[in-house]
Amino acid sequence: MSDKSVKSAKPVIVRPRRAAPVLVCRKCLKRSDEGADVRRALKSLMKASRPEGSKAAKLVMTGCFGLCPKQSIVVASGASLQRQEYVLVADRDQVPRALALLNGEDAE
Repeated sequence: MSDKSVKSAKPVIVRPRRAAPVLVCRKCLKRSDEGADVRRALKSLMKASRPEGSKAAKLVMTGCFGLCPKQSIVVASGASLQRQEYVLVADRDQVPRALALLNGEDAE
């Protein structure tokens, strides 16, 4: 084996300029009557609340989280998944509070 074929595999830490993504269950979004409105509200509020000089968080459509509420949409973030918490959003009026909960603000 030559020395060129063996590389030192050191991990590299990268910090993005973008805020952490928000994960949304695609199946819940499709089944909900309010799905399009909730998606639009999430995107616009994330864009409006971005810190100065940074990019807005991405809205990432995922597969099923396995919760399957009847008339709500399951939303999560990396921080909420670490706490083993999901947020259920029924309509666009709940979006500001849902984003606050995803960021770890008090649930009360």
